[in-house]
Amino acid sequence: MTVSNQQAPAYWVVVPAAGVGARMGTDCPKQYLPLLQKTVIEHTLSRLLAIKGLAGVYVALGSQDTHWKQLPIAVHPAIYPVEGAAERAGSVLNALIALSDVAQEDDWVLVHDAARPCITQQDIESLIRCVADHPVGGILGVPVSDTLKNVSDGNILSTIDRSALWQAQTPQMFRVGLLRACLQRALAENKIITDEASALEAFGYKPLMVKGRSSNIKITYPDDLAIAGFLLQQHT
Repeated sequence: MTVSNQQAPAYWVVVPAAGVGARMGTDCPKQYLPLLQKTVIEHTLSRLLAIKGLAGVYVALGSQDTHWKQLPIAVHPAIYPVEGAAERAGSVLNALIALSDVAQEDDWVLVHDAARPCITQQDIESLIRCVADHPVGGILGVPVSDTLKNVSDGNILSTIDRSALWQAQTPQMFRVGLLRACLQRALAENKIITDEASALEAFGYKPLMVKGRSSNIKITYPDDLAIAGFLLQQHT
């Protein structure tokens, strides 16, 4: 799918990449771990940059990041680094504030995890197509397939009905102005924000859920690297 630069609104991408990936148990942030001769974030950015006509990609980096400038992709002309924050919501907000200098309020922004390198071009195109006329925006996700248990002190209290539950993924696509305003207000009111959609949900908006693929995994634990490597080899 090609997004025309002549078309209004424009499409931008924000990639929060300031996290340290503590659950990986490594000294190196997970986005910089090696994966099939590249780093995780290089795979992720390469897939995002393949969307023709994107206006630009803003990458939010940690203030003490010493890895980014060593990557060949860091000098790509469509990538703009900005300083991130301690939490994801703050990093995304910083990128949106920087983006406001060049973007229109009604432009679309796709926020994507740096540690989701297996996103497919087809799923990104599906999200853009499905959300383009939606009044709020939307996200990729998959229906929950496993049985869910409510647990306290190691003991199962009950089984949770999963029929209406979905697992949220990224990209998550919203209007630049609306997402920025909701994030600013949510952070000012100390609301719990786990993803971009939750910032909009906090103020009554109802984003669209677009079915993605279970292969769009987020690298969180050491075993995920091997799984991601296998998945990437199937789609190259």
